[in-house]
Amino acid sequence: MTVDPPYLSIAAGIRRRIASGELAPGDRVPSTRAIVRESGVAMATATKALAVLAREGVVRAVPGVGTVVAEAGSARGPQGAALSREAVVAAALRIADAEGLAGLSMRRVAGDLGTSTMALYRHVPSKGELVRLMTDVAFDEADLRRPAGDWRAQLTHASHQLWGVYRRHPWMARAMASFIRPEPMPEAMTYTEWVLRALRGTPLSVHQVMLTHLTLIAFVQGLGMAMEMEGHALEDTGVSNDEWMDRNGGRFAAIVSSGRYPVLATIFEHEPFGMDLDSLFAFGLDRLLDGIAVSIRETSA
Repeated sequence: MTVDPPYLSIAAGIRRRIASGELAPGDRVPSTRAIVRESGVAMATATKALAVLAREGVVRAVPGVGTVVAEAGSARGPQGAALSREAVVAAALRIADAEGLAGLSMRRVAGDLGTSTMALYRHVPSKGELVRLMTDVAFDEADLRRPAGDWRAQLTHASHQLWGVYRRHPWMARAMASFIRPEPMPEAMTYTEWVLRALRGTPLSVHQVMLTHLTLIAFVQGLGMAMEMEGHALEDTGVSNDEWMDRNGGRFAAIVSSGRYPVLATIFEHEPFGMDLDSLFAFGLDRLLDGIAVSIRETSA
């Protein structure tokens, strides 16, 4: 894990104090001497920390007073358009879709909007909160108009909608990594409510219905993680999946021909086996729904 240089950590601490309101516009921020004393760093490090905040427009130097928190003013984006939480989230979505979560930072979003980093903190308090908002916006893309048909048709529709969201936003699989600590997100909860309603008329218990929903989510998310890794592999190597197999097909064939893998060898004896994540999603979803159907029948009996 990359650790920020000390001066960036110090700057982040002062920035948090300003964002929380502990330090208001016009208040003096810790001087370089105070930073040296409190953080145990060199004077040059303390100076760099304040310089970072000054470049961002978070603080300004006042002759005879020292460095103070800059006045809030009116936070504005490109072409003088007023910033809003929606504009910040939309810019972050564009960056994450193109570069993944690794390429997303508050500073990067500020640069994209042509404003200071501090201006963003007036709308979104942290990167973690920004990712939560982005994820909830992405969930809102799912078309939740209820299709005709039984519970299976409705779960098929919902799962395909969620898979489409993950395909458009591959970073979401990583953002949604925890089932034990779910984030409070209204649109994601709307999706959950939709799925639970689809199963409401079945004999499954309330807990079984929730476990069914979580199992489907886990399946789609797992493939979403694989999709993100495939994207990274393509970016890192510049080699497509077909090119990869062309390059390595001979090595696979040589290993299989050793006789140690007789069942696996039967795959190579037939027509070429092609696989993509969309096909795997469709096959896996059908098998999961088959299992849910069995569970419903057994519960009914």
